[in-house]
Amino acid sequence: MRVGAAAERVGVAAHVLRHWEDEGVVVPDRTPAGHRVYSDEHLHRLEIVRSCQRVGLSLSQIRLVLHRDAQGRDDVIAQHLEHLRRQRAELDAAEAFLTHVLTCEHDLMSRCERCSAYPGA
Repeated sequence: MRVGAAAERVGVAAHVLRHWEDEGVVVPDRTPAGHRVYSDEHLHRLEIVRSCQRVGLSLSQIRLVLHRDAQGRDDVIAQHLEHLRRQRAELDAAEAFLTHVLTCEHDLMSRCERCSAYPGA
């Protein structure tokens, strides 16, 4: 499959696939004329790259994650998991704060101990 068709299938612009190739994330095969050719395996890798991006990994992190034997892979994954867990805790606290604010009976939020106790306040 040529670069334009592969890009359409994955849902990105062709220049994005060229950039990913430049970064060494997914490097397609080449025809004798030099045209990029994406196999089913390349398409599968491209989908994995998109999944990794959706969870917030950078291209340099994705390059490591794609290869099980890459040095530093487990550290990158562990650090990102910790980052996601911190984000989840912050979002849970924000949700609890806003849920309380909806039902808070104080005329001013500053008069409410629960509103004032939110870590972001």
